[in-house]
Amino acid sequence: MKTNAPRPAHRWPVRITHWVNLFAMVCMFMSGWEIYNASPLFDFRFPPQITLGGWLGGAIGWHLAVMWLLALNGLCYLLWSLFSGHFRHDLLPLRISTLRQDLWQALTLRLQHRHGHYNSIQKLMYLGVLLLGLLLVLSGLAIWKPVQLSWLVALFGGFDTARYVHFFAMAAIGLFVVIHLLMVILVPRTLWAMLTGGQREE
Repeated sequence: MKTNAPRPAHRWPVRITHWVNLFAMVCMFMSGWEIYNASPLFDFRFPPQITLGGWLGGAIGWHLAVMWLLALNGLCYLLWSLFSGHFRHDLLPLRISTLRQDLWQALTLRLQHRHGHYNSIQKLMYLGVLLLGLLLVLSGLAIWKPVQLSWLVALFGGFDTARYVHFFAMAAIGLFVVIHLLMVILVPRTLWAMLTGGQREE
C-alpha cells in the first residue's frame, strides 16, 4: 500500500537559494556601504568595521563579483518557482480583504503561523522584496554602466536619481531583513524548518 510522505515546509531549492541569498546579501550590503562612503549621498558614513573591500576599488570588485552570484541564485529561484508551481500555490493569490484581516490579527498578536503556509503579510513581503531586488538590479546597472545604458539612466531620471533609488531600495530590503529576523526570534522553529525542511502543517 502506497503512502504519501509528508510534504516539507520548505523544499530544498527554497532552502538552498535562501542561504546563498543570505551570504550574497551580506556581502552586497557591506561592499555597497564602502562604495557609498567614497561618495556619500547624505551627511553620514558607515563605520569601516561593517564595510567590505577596504577601499573603493576593492569594494567595487566585491560588489560586482557577488552581484553575479546573487543574480544567478535569483534566476534559479525564479525559474524553479515558476515551473514547480511555488509562486502559484504558495505566494498567490494575494487578496486585499485577507491582507486586512491578517494585518489586524498581527497587530493584536493573534496571527497564527503554520509551517509551509504563507499568510497574506508574508506573501506581500516576499513579493515586495522580489520587486525591490529587480529595482536594485536595474538601478545598479544604470550606475555601473551609465554611458552604455544611457537609456536606463534616463528612465530613472538621471545618474544621481538612480543612486538615490539604489540606496532607498537597499534600505527597504534592509528593513525587510530586520523584520524577517524579528519574526525568526518570535517563532524560532521557523529557523530549524529552513535548515532541515521541516514538515508542512495541514
